[in-house]
Amino acid sequence: MSTTITTSNDVLRARSKQETLTTTQDIPVNKAGTEINIATDAKVMSLPAITSENIGMEFTFRNTGADGNNIITIPPASTDAIHGTVGSVSSGGVDDKDWINTKATANKGDWCTLKAVALTDWYLTGGDGVWASES
Repeated sequence: MSTTITTSNDVLRARSKQETLTTTQDIPVNKAGTEINIATDAKVMSLPAITSENIGMEFTFRNTGADGNNIITIPPASTDAIHGTVGSVSSGGVDDKDWINTKATANKGDWCTLKAVALTDWYLTGGDGVWASES
Protein backbone atom coordinates (compact mmCIF):
# COMPACT_ATOMS: atom_id res chain seq x y z
CA MET A 1 0.00 0.00 0.00
CA SER A 2 1.45 3.38 -0.96
CA THR A 3 1.08 6.55 1.01
CA THR A 4 0.31 9.82 -0.70
CA ILE A 5 1.54 12.97 0.94
CA THR A 6 -0.43 16.05 0.12
CA THR A 7 1.14 19.44 0.62
CA SER A 8 -0.63 22.73 0.83
CA ASN A 9 0.33 26.16 -0.29
CA ASP A 10 -2.31 27.87 1.88
CA VAL A 11 0.29 30.18 3.37
CA LEU A 12 1.42 31.20 -0.08
CA ARG A 13 -2.15 31.89 -1.20
CA ALA A 14 -2.84 33.96 1.93
CA ARG A 15 -0.21 36.55 1.02
CA SER A 16 -1.45 40.01 0.22
CA LYS A 17 -0.24 41.78 -2.86
CA GLN A 18 2.45 44.39 -2.17
CA GLU A 19 3.01 47.43 -4.34
CA THR A 20 5.49 50.27 -3.85
CA LEU A 21 4.32 53.60 -5.23
CA THR A 22 6.66 56.52 -5.81
CA THR A 23 4.26 59.06 -7.31
CA THR A 24 0.99 60.67 -6.23
CA GLN A 25 -1.86 58.39 -7.36
CA ASP A 26 -5.60 57.98 -7.62
CA ILE A 27 -5.91 54.43 -6.26
CA PRO A 28 -8.19 52.40 -8.57
CA VAL A 29 -10.85 50.04 -7.24
CA ASN A 30 -9.09 47.03 -8.81
CA LYS A 31 -6.18 47.56 -6.37
CA ALA A 32 -8.44 46.60 -3.44
CA GLY A 33 -6.66 44.18 -1.12
CA THR A 34 -3.26 45.57 -2.02
CA GLU A 35 -0.81 46.73 0.63
CA ILE A 36 0.60 49.98 -0.69
CA ASN A 37 4.12 50.90 0.40
CA ILE A 38 5.25 54.51 0.13
CA ALA A 39 8.93 55.42 0.60
CA THR A 40 8.89 58.82 -1.12
CA ASP A 41 8.03 62.08 0.65
CA ALA A 42 4.90 64.17 0.05
CA LYS A 43 2.81 61.63 -1.82
CA VAL A 44 -0.99 61.74 -2.02
CA MET A 45 -2.84 58.42 -2.36
CA SER A 46 -6.45 59.28 -3.24
CA LEU A 47 -9.06 56.69 -2.32
CA PRO A 48 -11.67 55.65 -4.90
CA ALA A 49 -15.24 56.82 -4.38
CA ILE A 50 -17.39 54.25 -2.59
CA THR A 51 -20.29 52.81 -4.57
CA SER A 52 -22.72 49.96 -3.95
CA GLU A 53 -20.57 47.81 -6.27
CA ASN A 54 -17.34 48.24 -4.28
CA ILE A 55 -18.41 48.30 -0.61
CA GLY A 56 -16.03 46.03 1.27
CA MET A 57 -12.87 47.06 -0.59
CA GLU A 58 -9.87 47.50 1.68
CA PHE A 59 -6.46 49.13 1.35
CA THR A 60 -3.41 49.15 3.60
CA PHE A 61 -0.95 52.04 3.35
CA ARG A 62 2.54 51.65 4.83
CA ASN A 63 5.30 54.21 5.24
CA THR A 64 8.51 52.50 4.12
CA GLY A 65 10.62 55.66 4.02
CA ALA A 66 13.20 56.89 6.50
CA ASP A 67 12.05 58.04 9.94
CA GLY A 68 10.95 61.68 9.93
CA ASN A 69 11.13 61.89 6.14
CA ASN A 70 7.73 61.03 4.68
CA ILE A 71 4.37 62.72 4.85
CA ILE A 72 1.67 60.50 3.36
CA THR A 73 -1.72 62.01 2.63
CA ILE A 74 -4.81 59.85 2.01
CA PRO A 75 -7.84 61.82 0.83
CA PRO A 76 -11.26 60.19 0.42
CA ALA A 77 -13.58 61.19 -2.42
CA SER A 78 -15.31 64.51 -1.78
CA THR A 79 -18.53 62.83 -0.57
CA ASP A 80 -16.77 60.19 1.57
CA ALA A 81 -15.43 60.37 5.13
CA ILE A 82 -12.83 58.43 7.12
CA HIS A 83 -13.91 57.23 10.58
CA GLY A 84 -11.94 55.65 13.39
CA THR A 85 -8.88 56.04 15.56
CA VAL A 86 -5.20 55.14 15.36
CA GLY A 87 -3.48 55.50 18.71
CA SER A 88 -5.16 58.44 20.40
CA VAL A 89 -6.00 60.31 17.19
CA SER A 90 -9.53 60.21 15.80
CA SER A 91 -10.09 60.73 12.10
CA GLY A 92 -13.03 63.06 12.68
CA GLY A 93 -15.43 61.40 10.22
CA VAL A 94 -15.96 64.56 8.15
CA ASP A 95 -16.54 64.37 4.40
CA ASP A 96 -13.56 65.20 2.18
CA LYS A 97 -10.98 65.40 5.00
CA ASP A 98 -7.55 63.80 4.48
CA TRP A 99 -5.91 61.21 6.76
CA ILE A 100 -2.22 62.10 7.12
CA ASN A 101 0.89 60.31 8.38
CA THR A 102 2.67 63.36 9.78
CA LYS A 103 6.20 63.91 8.53
CA ALA A 104 8.00 65.03 11.70
CA THR A 105 6.77 62.00 13.66
CA ALA A 106 6.70 59.47 10.81
CA ASN A 107 8.52 56.21 11.34
CA LYS A 108 9.38 53.51 8.87
CA GLY A 109 6.62 50.94 9.26
CA ASP A 110 3.76 53.30 10.19
CA TRP A 111 0.60 51.95 8.56
CA CYS A 112 -3.17 52.13 8.38
CA THR A 113 -5.86 49.96 6.86
CA LEU A 114 -9.05 51.50 5.51
CA LYS A 115 -12.20 49.57 4.60
CA ALA A 116 -15.27 50.83 2.74
CA VAL A 117 -18.13 49.68 4.97
CA ALA A 118 -21.02 51.84 3.77
CA LEU A 119 -21.77 54.33 1.04
CA THR A 120 -19.62 57.37 1.88
CA ASP A 121 -17.92 55.74 4.91
CA TRP A 122 -14.32 54.48 5.14
CA TYR A 123 -13.38 52.94 8.49
CA LEU A 124 -9.90 52.57 9.96
CA THR A 125 -9.62 48.89 10.82
CA GLY A 126 -6.04 49.10 12.08
CA GLY A 127 -2.93 51.17 12.16
CA ASP A 128 0.20 52.27 13.94
CA GLY A 129 2.16 55.49 14.07
CA VAL A 130 1.17 59.13 14.38
CA TRP A 131 -1.63 60.06 12.00
CA ALA A 132 -3.74 63.19 11.90
CA SER A 133 -7.03 64.23 10.39
CA GLU A 134 -7.05 67.28 8.13
CA SER A 135 -8.49 70.23 10.04
